[in-house]
Amino acid sequence: MGPYIAGEITSEAWLDGWVETLQSLQNPLSLLTDDLKRGVSGVLEGGALSREEAHRLVNATPEELPALCKAAAIIRDRGKGRTISFSPKVFIPLTRLCRDFCGYCTFRQSPAEADRLYMSPEEILAVARGGEQFGCIEALFTLGERPEQRYPEAKAWLQRHGYRTTLEYLHAACELVLQETSLLPHGNPGTMSRREMEHLKGVNASMGIMLETISPRLSESGGPHQSAPSKWPRLRVKTLEVAGELKVPFTTGILIGIGETLQERVESLLAIRELHRRYGHLQEVIIQNFRAKPNTPMGRHADATTHDLLWTVAVARLILGPDCNLQVPPNLNATDYPLFLSAGINDWGGISPLTIDYVNPEAPWPQIAELRRRTEALGFTLRPRLPVYPEYIVEWDDYLPSSLKERIKSTADGAGYVKGGIERYAGTS
Repeated sequence: MGPYIAGEITSEAWLDGWVETLQSLQNPLSLLTDDLKRGVSGVLEGGALSREEAHRLVNATPEELPALCKAAAIIRDRGKGRTISFSPKVFIPLTRLCRDFCGYCTFRQSPAEADRLYMSPEEILAVARGGEQFGCIEALFTLGERPEQRYPEAKAWLQRHGYRTTLEYLHAACELVLQETSLLPHGNPGTMSRREMEHLKGVNASMGIMLETISPRLSESGGPHQSAPSKWPRLRVKTLEVAGELKVPFTTGILIGIGETLQERVESLLAIRELHRRYGHLQEVIIQNFRAKPNTPMGRHADATTHDLLWTVAVARLILGPDCNLQVPPNLNATDYPLFLSAGINDWGGISPLTIDYVNPEAPWPQIAELRRRTEALGFTLRPRLPVYPEYIVEWDDYLPSSLKERIKSTADGAGYVKGGIERYAGTS
């Protein structure tokens, strides 16, 4: 791992100094060695990094990190301007049962641990209707991977309620939310076959799956994914390919700090770039930093640091280009999330005024008013979006499911953002 990873950034003074450094840096190329200058220069001139040039970014020194971030921010501004988006949402954990065991996860539960095997329709609607009262647009459905394949209790529950699989119940849950509320579902159910995704497409504005890593090494014995067959990279990539073939607006991303090398991280980003070049469907790429959780196999593993995340975000923007929607979760970086605006992100992801982040329950989302204040303090405009990104509503609406196209467009303003804007959620700044 590079030397820039050492140390943490924790103070407002450090943030102010970092921002001043980047503002005073007129030409980022002036701080780069010849080894990096050629590739970054090409991107700034409108080109794309080659595979070799992308891998050279691993050699960046601490002194070159501001230049990488500055270049990434210039590229972001070229494609996205000074608008930063977020999705007002509710989090609906349909089931926390899961056939997989990941070394860092506290979301999954066994039947003995769970308060309930699955949320009931009444519970789902209670959360969705609560979200309506706060102006939420997105109903994020997150769930464990195919628990009926591991637990007889899950299979019995599904059969008792008239379903063969968890994904069949997810379809019914999404349909219920669409029928009874104004919210738009975004499904995050794990790997899917073509038939399963085709079925779910009609009741989801968008869907997603985290690639996490392209490296099969992390699925080997001793790795964080050794007992998680759905995390095998080829299965994740296959799901992303199916989404592209079906023209589903899709979210993906990488998880950093779980034992991957920087080279493997770059390879994961290159794989994402190639998928989007082929299909044009990857509406959002998340750069998520690992946070250790107690009572997990990786509970004593070091967290990904702020420096590490800054480098990864900047490299992601340099690889993925100006048109990519790039996100860092602010709740996982509560003290320093504004830093990542300087490294090229343009989105904060889903923010809930009602529900917790069940995947990271120790990390509350920022209040939307605070998110607005800290975003605007750095010269950006914060705008609420739908679970499907504006360009897929305004420019590429052939990606929208025909069953939901009219509903999605009627929820959006002329630019593809939520009607009424930020004042619906945070008032005047």
